[in-house]
Amino acid sequence: MRWAENGKEALSIFKEANASKDDLFDICIFDVMMDQMDGFTLASKVVALNPDVPFLFLTAKRLKEDKIRGLKLGADDYIVKPFDADILVLKLQNILKRIQLTNKPVKKIKTYEIGKFVFDPKNHLLTSEETVQALTARETSLISYLVEHPNMLIKRADILNAVWGSDDFFSGRSMDVYISKIRRYFKSDPSIAIEVTRGVGLMFVF
Repeated sequence: MRWAENGKEALSIFKEANASKDDLFDICIFDVMMDQMDGFTLASKVVALNPDVPFLFLTAKRLKEDKIRGLKLGADDYIVKPFDADILVLKLQNILKRIQLTNKPVKKIKTYEIGKFVFDPKNHLLTSEETVQALTARETSLISYLVEHPNMLIKRADILNAVWGSDDFFSGRSMDVYISKIRRYFKSDPSIAIEVTRGVGLMFVF
């Protein structure tokens, strides 16, 4: 475990660990209100270095806009101060459990044709004649689940439990962010759509 006094020091520590490849962090905790570099800025820089590292925010702010900003950066949780230390430990354990489930080997390592795209879950790639999109582990798991259940209404809870390991509120908001990202990846092919039935689930059509 490493502790940093401010945001710049934290980024320096993360860069050093990320470069070594032998001392990678399992999870990061960012305080939103840090000196020299705030938690949101730090998170964006960390994600640029390693998009697969899980992280959560600690903050005294209760604004909805801040929570949404954290979710859009890819945060796995957002804890408002004051909080119980036991709750924090349990949340960390739950996040790590979800990541372990997400990173389980994909059963089918073949590629999938999705409209004009080729999805390669083994190498975390979505390609077409015009683009090559590198995918995070979470994006790969989500697309894998969707492509294995094509053209059928899938319950939100089923997707959340399969990909996030939990169907709680925060996981649901996180899924909405990832669905938006995946829609952008496929937007150049109008034959592909993610159709949402409010309060029920969604359908991956291609």
